[in-house]
Parts: sequence; C-alpha cells; structure tokens
Amino acid sequence: MGTSGWSYDHWDGVLYPPGTPPRDRLAHYVRRFDTVELNASFYRWPRTATFASWRRRLPEGFALSVKAPRGLTHAKRLYAPEAWVDRIAACWHELGDRRAVLLVQLHPAHERDDARLDFFLGRLPDWIRVAVEFRHPSWHHEAVFGLLERHGAAYVVMSGAGLPCVLRATAPFVYVRLHGPDREHLYAGSYPPEDLRWWADRVGEWAGAGRDVHAYFNNDGHGHAVRDADALRRLVGG
Repeated sequence: MGTSGWSYDHWDGVLYPPGTPPRDRLAHYVRRFDTVELNASFYRWPRTATFASWRRRLPEGFALSVKAPRGLTHAKRLYAPEAWVDRIAACWHELGDRRAVLLVQLHPAHERDDARLDFFLGRLPDWIRVAVEFRHPSWHHEAVFGLLERHGAAYVVMSGAGLPCVLRATAPFVYVRLHGPDREHLYAGSYPPEDLRWWADRVGEWAGAGRDVHAYFNNDGHGHAVRDADALRRLVGG
C-alpha cells in the first residue's frame, strides 16, 4: 500500500513535518510506507544515474513503481517503442532489488490496437514487471485480457470518476490505482471506511490466491492519499 508520488507541498504536517525541504521528503515517506508509485517520470524521464541514486537511498525491502514516459504512451501511443524500451531497461537495471512495476498508462483517446500492444509488450525484457492502465473503453475485451496474460502483464484495476472498476487479474501480481471516490472528479475526495473495507477484502482475496498486490492512492489533495493508504494497510494487516 502506498501513494502516487511522495513530494507534495500540501502534505506538510500530514506526511512530513511542516517546512520539510523537498529533498528530505522521501526520507520521511520511507519511514511510513514500503512502496511508492513515481508519477513525475511521466512528464520527464529521470536520468539513469537518478535510478542508481534511488537504489542507494531506498531502504531494503522498499519497492518503487515507475510510470512510463508520456513520450512513449501519449505522444507515440506505443508506436516504434524500441528506443524508449532500451532507455527504460537501462534505468530499471539500476534500481536492482528496489524495482517494483513499470506502469504504462495509455492515452484516453488511444483506442484498442491489439497488434501494437502485443508488439510493445513483446519488446520489454521479461525481468520488467509491467502493468497497463487502459483509459479508452474499447480495450475492455476478453481478447485483450488474454493478450496481457500471455505476456505476464497486469491489467490495472482502477477506481475513480468515469473509470470502470474491473476486478481482473492477468498476471502473478495485481496492480491497483485508486484515483479517489468522487463520482464527478478524478483525484478528489477521501475513501469512506466502508469503501476501504471493501478494497481490503479484494486485496485479501488476491493475496490469498498467491498474487502480490500493489495498491496506490492517487487522491493526493489535502493528504487524503496518505491517510487512505495508511487505513487500507491497517485493514489488511500490513
């Protein structure tokens, strides 16, 4: 259980002491959680040396998931991915045993294209665990789930305004993104206790079936993600 990102000004007094400089925020985060989803990589992919630095700074047992760059997923929409795959693999190698999952979030207007997805997943090294988040409804098809299963890639289970909540496991691990309970706006609101208990039951079912579960809260406003991730972790006994 963790959050999407760790450095937000409005988390002062929630996750880290007020006035904590940005460079020290990660140190406070890792004292409270054992995984995080890096979102900044979507906007600007970090240097290889930065990944090596994270491997040194993150404590043993901590797992870093990383969002794929928008240059790959939104600008090119997975077309001709070789250059990006090589760059990602080099950085992923530097993370060593601190790496968790590569998150590939497709553009909301990116309609179903099985051949393109199949080609992309086939180019990724098999030691990179990958999860795919589909935002266009055309992707929700049994053939697509089967394609993911053949590659050992996880379908991203989503919760959020306007997003389908499909409880489908297509890999040895499950990847969940919780974008907030607000029915009108993404990333807004705090999950009520009954919702968190429901998600705790789902996590328990997946874990009971032998699957690793990575769940990240993306409702960062007002520190909701921090409190919700804490609450869900307590409910599942973490």
